[in-house]
Amino acid sequence: MGEAADAASGGAAHHDILLEGIAGSPGYAVGKAMVLDRRGGSVRRHVASHQVEDELERFDRAVTAAAARLKAAAERTRGSRAESSILEAYVLMVEDETLRDEVERHVRIDRLCVEWALTTTVDEMARQLSHAGDFYLAERSHDVQFVGQHILESLAGREDSTILSRPGAPGVLVAHDLSPAETATLSRESVLAIVTEVGTRTSHTSILARALEIPAVVGVAGLLARIGDGDQLLVDGLRGTVTIAPSPTARAEAIARAERYREAIAARRSLRDQPIRTRCGTSIELKGNIELPGEAPIALEQGARGIGLYRTEFLYVNRSVPPSEEEQYETYRRVVDAVSPLPVTLRTFDIGGDKFVSNLQLPSDMNPALGLRAVRLALARPELFLTQLRAMVRASAHGSIRIMVPMIASMVELDQVRRLLAQAIAEVDAAGLPRAPELPLGIMVEVPAAAILADHFAKTAEFMSIGTNDLVQYALAVDRSSPELAYLASFFDPAILRLIAGVVVAGVRYQRPVIVCGAMASDPLAAVLLIGMGIRELSLEASSIPDVRAAVESVTVREANEAAIVAMQAVTASEVKTLLEERFPHLPGAPESR
Repeated sequence: MGEAADAASGGAAHHDILLEGIAGSPGYAVGKAMVLDRRGGSVRRHVASHQVEDELERFDRAVTAAAARLKAAAERTRGSRAESSILEAYVLMVEDETLRDEVERHVRIDRLCVEWALTTTVDEMARQLSHAGDFYLAERSHDVQFVGQHILESLAGREDSTILSRPGAPGVLVAHDLSPAETATLSRESVLAIVTEVGTRTSHTSILARALEIPAVVGVAGLLARIGDGDQLLVDGLRGTVTIAPSPTARAEAIARAERYREAIAARRSLRDQPIRTRCGTSIELKGNIELPGEAPIALEQGARGIGLYRTEFLYVNRSVPPSEEEQYETYRRVVDAVSPLPVTLRTFDIGGDKFVSNLQLPSDMNPALGLRAVRLALARPELFLTQLRAMVRASAHGSIRIMVPMIASMVELDQVRRLLAQAIAEVDAAGLPRAPELPLGIMVEVPAAAILADHFAKTAEFMSIGTNDLVQYALAVDRSSPELAYLASFFDPAILRLIAGVVVAGVRYQRPVIVCGAMASDPLAAVLLIGMGIRELSLEASSIPDVRAAVESVTVREANEAAIVAMQAVTASEVKTLLEERFPHLPGAPESR
């Protein structure tokens, strides 16, 4: 620790102290640290009964002030849909009645001052999300904490939470975490890079950093204990590392890498609107996965040819009432408008079970991943499902849309969904509202039963999208959120490959498109394997598109097919991965490419 501090100050001989994190946004930067440290005590006092109403009035004023700041920040970023859409979502969370009700309960019953009541409420809500057993919702727990932070700032009389009013040259912003409101105020002129103690590739800090094209490394444990203002840092947003007190040699190498990276990005951008083909000329479709409307432009910027998976769960999380048909319609329409004339695949809500949703009173399942969730919840609550389907049908008037249903396991479920979709279409028509004449309905193949029965589903489903994340979890009996079992949860496992192969065969037989989405589609080696197995459309994380595109364009279908034939004979995931690395050593992810 002492050595790190000495080296960081630049006055000791110790150089190149490496901290490892997660690659949040690609790129390189060398500069001085600008540390944002909000740590400090919170106001904690009990109040008398005659003070309760005054405390609640203070809370309401603080909410109004916080919402106004967020709305102003959203307005300032109106030209960038990624930032403004996230900030608009924060406004809804700040003003949410569920939050207000819980704060009031703690004030009235527990006699806590409003700061204490808010902190307690936020901690409870964040804990529920982070322990829900779902990666997506664990990320959203940070959003709840940010909302609490904005209201606390208003209670403390701080009117402006922007953080970079410092004079001088731009530097590397170092923080425990950043809220979207804070990140949205940044620019490449004021910040060279971002480094945070928490976060993942799907956290809002990472998403917005990529949108702003600012290099970022997130999830660096113990960051604030090791770095001080003015320390010289080297940030590698491609490998997810931060170097304290880099040596002159390391700085020179980083500057050279940064220049090569900028040239590569420029070359990729020149090709982003061009068709994607293998070296032998076979067309491959790469589409983007998104969670928020504002991510659609980011996906297009990376070269996505449409949206292959729009997860709609965010609309249902942390609300006192479900989203209305009009709210959903406007949200889906924004995505379609942003992407048109390219296609958008809307996935119906995958909530319930392990996915905490405050407005739905759901049973507590012994095993949430196997409980009342996704299509099961949709069919159990048809009024909720019909609202979403009508919104999707109406949004189809604005562009190319197809609807995809998660966690389908039986033909009975698909038939019931089809009947409800027909009812939603009839209701939209009865209201005299426009819609597309055709609305393809497909399924996600993520339950082994669906993969095994793919030949039956292919007769009626207009497309099939293989969700490899859940398919791995269910087929291999591995909790996808368990770090201890992560070594077992490989999409290269021969069992997974055989299930995928069966779906591909069914798709070919009945001339139904088969898509692969999830982590497997984002891996360049796996993408080549999938092409060899007959897949021609992948839906992946936007930031992975350039690497996967480069991999696709570097191989022929024959080479990929030969690798797939051999891989299908393997008996372990490690055998499959080693085979691919040996055959395609030039691809990102292979040892020789690192």
